[in-house]
Amino acid sequence: MRVDSHKKSKIELLITQLDLREHIEQFKSFFSREHELYIEGDQELHFRYIKALDAIEFKAPPKVADFFAIKGHLKKHGVLNFEQIFEIVKIVRYFRYFQNRQLDGIIGEWMSKFVIDPKFTEVEKYFTHDGKFEENLDETLFALSARIKEHKNNMGSSLKRMMSNSKLAGYLVDTQVHLLNNEECLLVRGGFNHVLKGAIIGRSTGGFFYVSPDSILKSKEQIRFIEQERETIFYRYAKEFSEKLSELQAFINFIDKEFTKFDNYQARVLFSKSKNLQLVKSKNDSKILLHDFKHPALTHAKPISVDFSKNILMITGVNAGGKTMLLKSILASAFMAKYVIPMSLNETKSHVGSFKSVLAIIDDPQNVKNDISTFAGRMQEFSKIFEHKSALVGVDEIELGTDSDEAAALFKVILDDLIKRGQKVVVTTHHKRLAALMADRDDVELMAAIYDEEQRRPTYEFMQGIIGKSYAFETASRYGINNAIVKEAKAVYGDNSEKLSLLIERGSQLERELKLKHKKVDEKLDEIKLKEIRLKEQKEELFRELNEQKAVLQRSYEVAIGEAKSAAKAGDSQSIHRAMDKANKILPKETKEPLARDVSFEVGDKVKYHSQKGVIVSMRGKNEATIEVDGMRVRVKTLYLKHTQIIQANPVTTVKVNVQKRAGLKCDLHGMRADEACDVLDVFISDALINGWDEVIIYHGIGTGKLSYAVKNFLVAHPSVKKFEDAPQHLGGFGAKIVTL
Repeated sequence: MRVDSHKKSKIELLITQLDLREHIEQFKSFFSREHELYIEGDQELHFRYIKALDAIEFKAPPKVADFFAIKGHLKKHGVLNFEQIFEIVKIVRYFRYFQNRQLDGIIGEWMSKFVIDPKFTEVEKYFTHDGKFEENLDETLFALSARIKEHKNNMGSSLKRMMSNSKLAGYLVDTQVHLLNNEECLLVRGGFNHVLKGAIIGRSTGGFFYVSPDSILKSKEQIRFIEQERETIFYRYAKEFSEKLSELQAFINFIDKEFTKFDNYQARVLFSKSKNLQLVKSKNDSKILLHDFKHPALTHAKPISVDFSKNILMITGVNAGGKTMLLKSILASAFMAKYVIPMSLNETKSHVGSFKSVLAIIDDPQNVKNDISTFAGRMQEFSKIFEHKSALVGVDEIELGTDSDEAAALFKVILDDLIKRGQKVVVTTHHKRLAALMADRDDVELMAAIYDEEQRRPTYEFMQGIIGKSYAFETASRYGINNAIVKEAKAVYGDNSEKLSLLIERGSQLERELKLKHKKVDEKLDEIKLKEIRLKEQKEELFRELNEQKAVLQRSYEVAIGEAKSAAKAGDSQSIHRAMDKANKILPKETKEPLARDVSFEVGDKVKYHSQKGVIVSMRGKNEATIEVDGMRVRVKTLYLKHTQIIQANPVTTVKVNVQKRAGLKCDLHGMRADEACDVLDVFISDALINGWDEVIIYHGIGTGKLSYAVKNFLVAHPSVKKFEDAPQHLGGFGAKIVTL
């Protein structure tokens, strides 16, 4: 898409106004062929490709001509010359270079789309890397080239023989063969015609003659004839190649379009790498946050940092303190981010918004030709701004050309209206009255150029949130105005004017500080109210959950009591155990950890765990111990252990179940029948569960295997058995089972 001339001229004017001309020209030099700055299409997708390309090293593409004329010839089935054909070859070879690298990611996927037709390969092979025709591939051309070389050697030999002729030696200016208008000749003095027959083809600055001798005319004619024959062959090849390329117009259109995109990408990547710049794309908002930005026009620039999140930024302060360059920097960053032109800044801490247009009112519009005053010209420029929407506008010296008090009122209203229209405006001004009028707005940010009072010069640094002094007298003195004149001007200005100026600055600052404090207090109150609402909601939620838990517990206990009554009515021991197991499962588990006790344990201590006694064989910190009970090792928490020597002093009330006490860690089934063993095993597991054991050992022996088979089937079917496995060798091996409950 070609940009219309009016829009292009506006962009060129903006580039000049923002002092970006040299930077843009350097950037454009990285293009392989001329492009517009803006890349048409999906900007997010373009930026993804640019960043992906930035992550790899690659060689720059060759300079390539525009395909507009080439595609026009092919469309009309015209004949391309070798130079035009080679332009297509260069692009294909460059994309093949990327394909051969076998890259991953979106660049690799992109390059895989280029499928080169064999017809094109037949054309490409006739061109060397620098675009010369491979004459060696054609026998006739090769022979003709050899004949031309032979004739040129004969001509050289003939000219050398002439130069060695004693009669001609007096007329020769030098003893070398000259090439003029692609013809070999000798440089001779006047009067040469007495000894040399030939045609004069030129004159030197010294008045000598370039003469082509008649003796080499025959060889020249032969060479011309051979060249014509060669041109006929070349034309035949060009026609053949053009016919093949006409059949590949879709492919040529595709690579032309893709190379245009690639050229835009690579130019930005290679330019940023060559200058150590950053690639930044504009974001989808109007916020501008610059950190360590350097304007490219400044050689030793101080990095600037500015937060321009609000609608208006008013820059005040010392004359020649960098206000205009700050304004240009803000506009330049937005312009370069819009076109993804590399710039110098901290990209991780910076944020540049997106604007439909960037407008600058910087220069004095007054000149002899337009017969217009400065202020009238400014009003014309402002009237054009109202035609735009979502624009970033920069106005340098907004009060230029008119009375300061009237201008302050006028520009306040103008700025208010621009904000309503969605514009974002940055202005520089020395109007303290205008700055004071605008300072009470929440969407206005103040910024002042800082002046070093001790060194009596600007620092080219800025401070946000204040109105700065102009330091007109100090600036005049610094730039050579006589001190006596400056002193008299101060007297005329008077102390009252100085005090009024300070009062305006201080009053504006205090008003902004007060508004900021009010804002913080309001935010704090809102935060407290929000916390209060959340606490109330949490309290109601907790009460609701508590009532639900009470209802659940009530239902659980009612069911558990019912099961316990059923267990009491049961006649035999097995039924009692099963009913109790069922009741235990229904009852909610105790989640509280036992209270910590001030009791220490050591390896070798004799302890009691539930109803079993054992010895501590190892410790894991202070909270876990491994005890050995009847040959079995169990890891337990020390909170559940008691020293066997300690006698519990306080009486404890316990609830006892009227069941025979015979639970242990092991059960021996040797010599029992299968049905008898299952009954014993059922009682054993119930007793173990009641006593709190989670792991037991069962001895059944090996024998015929019937008892082992019955035990396995019983354990598989039992609901309280989590898993079981053969015991280790020292505990019985295949003749025993370790059971986890």
